[in-house]
Amino acid sequence: MGILDSLKSVLGVRAEADAASAADPEALFGMSTAYVTMEAELGYRSAGAAALCFSRVDSTAFADAVDEVETILRAGEAETGTEFRRHEDDHGYHWVILVDDDPEDLVTSVHFAADEFVEQGFGSRLLAAVFGFEKADSDAAENGGKRGECGASATRASTDRAYWIYSFRRGAYYPFCPSGDHDRNTKAEFKLRSVLDGELDIEDDESHWYPLWPDSPGGHPWE
Repeated sequence: MGILDSLKSVLGVRAEADAASAADPEALFGMSTAYVTMEAELGYRSAGAAALCFSRVDSTAFADAVDEVETILRAGEAETGTEFRRHEDDHGYHWVILVDDDPEDLVTSVHFAADEFVEQGFGSRLLAAVFGFEKADSDAAENGGKRGECGASATRASTDRAYWIYSFRRGAYYPFCPSGDHDRNTKAEFKLRSVLDGELDIEDDESHWYPLWPDSPGGHPWE
């Protein structure tokens, strides 16, 4: 995952003073209605993928917590068909990546994973939850790519992508709309904020709207 600075810096872990509140997984359920608004009013549909980012701590208790998260997600995979995988990026941060065409299942799975970390006493290790969207008329659908897959992302222009990022340290969402190679569509981001303000708890301080760049244009932040 390519980003301007390390996740530890950009997501507010550089100092405890940056944290507005303790991690609250319940806030993730706001995305359940936001999916509907995104499509109905803005023409964005779920990209069929979401992810949870966290930092590790070298302890047996934390390893057990991660194992429990995987057990929960594996059970969900059998019940809802929500696929998941683990990924460690080049900065040493860890991702639980979820793929499902049903956005409700994505929200539920991300919440289950985040809530388990909190229950096990590791809420401070949670960095961000990322929910992907794409324009409903994206050319990727015509190219036969399944949403959420890495292969399909290469066929989709980054200008068709939008993300809602929930910062656990800040206790708020913010929009991220990549455009080309390390450029942002700020007009689209402000539009997303204006439409979803009140439905999501959105970060007021735009200096905390940190970009999560993918390794290449068209990819997801977790790739």
